[in-house]
Amino acid sequence: MTVPAERIRVVNGAPVRPGGSFVLYWMHAHRRVRWNQALERAVELARQLALPLRIVESITCDEPWASDRHHAFVLSGMAENRRRLEGRPVAYHPLVESEPGQIAAGLRALAALAAVVVTDDFPGEPAGDSDALGRGLELRVEAVDAATVFPFRLSGREFVTAYLFRRQLQRHLAPWLARRPRADPLARIDLPPAPSLPRALARRWPEIAGPLLESPAPLLARLPIDHQVRPTGQGGSAAAEARMAAFLAAGLARYTEERDEPDLDGTSGLSPWLHHGHLSAEELVAGVLDGEGWTPQRLADKVTGARAGWWGLSPAGEAFLDQVITWRELGFGWAAYRPDHRELSSLPAWAQATHRRHAADPRPWRPTRATLEQAGSHDPLWNAAQRQLLRDGTIHNRLRMLWGKKILEWSGSAEEARETLFALNDRWALDGRDPNSASGLLWCLGRNDRAWGPERPIFGTVRYMSSENAARTHQLKGYLARYDS
Repeated sequence: MTVPAERIRVVNGAPVRPGGSFVLYWMHAHRRVRWNQALERAVELARQLALPLRIVESITCDEPWASDRHHAFVLSGMAENRRRLEGRPVAYHPLVESEPGQIAAGLRALAALAAVVVTDDFPGEPAGDSDALGRGLELRVEAVDAATVFPFRLSGREFVTAYLFRRQLQRHLAPWLARRPRADPLARIDLPPAPSLPRALARRWPEIAGPLLESPAPLLARLPIDHQVRPTGQGGSAAAEARMAAFLAAGLARYTEERDEPDLDGTSGLSPWLHHGHLSAEELVAGVLDGEGWTPQRLADKVTGARAGWWGLSPAGEAFLDQVITWRELGFGWAAYRPDHRELSSLPAWAQATHRRHAADPRPWRPTRATLEQAGSHDPLWNAAQRQLLRDGTIHNRLRMLWGKKILEWSGSAEEARETLFALNDRWALDGRDPNSASGLLWCLGRNDRAWGPERPIFGTVRYMSSENAARTHQLKGYLARYDS
């Protein structure tokens, strides 16, 4: 076994089906053909069983907040995967659902012909219920974590602070930095050719033609999804890899000084591709480590939980890895072990208590959600952040925190604020519905943080932020001009 057992979760107790015609890999979260340990596991099983490999990549129409924006980003990735799999020893089927239930029925029909099913393990959203599929099948179904550097089910629980999770990583992460996936799981692989699908199956679940994936506007127009959220950005692994290469070559060295400055746009900007599975977090981390000639001998012997000093890297490298691993994967633990990870009940007791104490505080302004969605506040900086979300599908990392805090200030309750945060973010953000995104929104309400004084109206002891403070401490002139009305 080349894929670590800690990354493989057996979904059901069924055995490999004797006489199955192929190994089926259902790709719905790790949407790439490089640095993908779910694909690597599917190849491994196909070689062991001497069977062909079929890859089905799907997108459903009834997933939360399905829209032209999210669909177009995924379809770009499907087009890229089709190109990269041409001439490779696999059969690739991109399936786009046009009415609810199509994909689930198609997967069950294909699984009836398979020997074993491999799929993506991804906590919480996005769509793709591996467990529901596994419960209804009488053959082995394995879900593989290719989303995180430190396997997200290995901790066994969520961590209430980044400091505690960082201590866990400093104790146990080192071996996982060396256990990298194969960059190309299909390189030098000889598998039997996949037979044609039965005619009835091919007619009922036809794969999407290449031209429609490359130029998907006609396809999007006939899907029952939100057409008001227009496409933005270029999805797919090629775009992700180009952005990563540019950041590692020129942006990383300036990361510490520029990441918090909206005018300079010093963040990596990689979260949309990480969320959609077009880029591997392991490949990104490897790029940082290899770029500095890092070796495991540089790791500090002492576990402190400190943000800096453990890796033995440059300050910029350590700061970036703390975001990519500590903060990102902290959210994956919450999504995996707390069914309420998107709810107020996931906040620490002190935060829940302070929200209750201040529930009746007068609010300075009570806009409707529609007013906020269209960037109609009286705060120019908040409006600029919201316009960036509407136009680009993202908000500068520093300003997303302020954006969330102002929504709390303008909402009638913490629960109303939570609902608005998720509604705006998940509808418009290219990294919406992600565990890391959810953690960032709940952080605005007190999760993974501590109580702060002095106690204030509305906020209580939740960390306070204001546009006035941001204007004093950050460079904003260019940002405000860029996202002016």
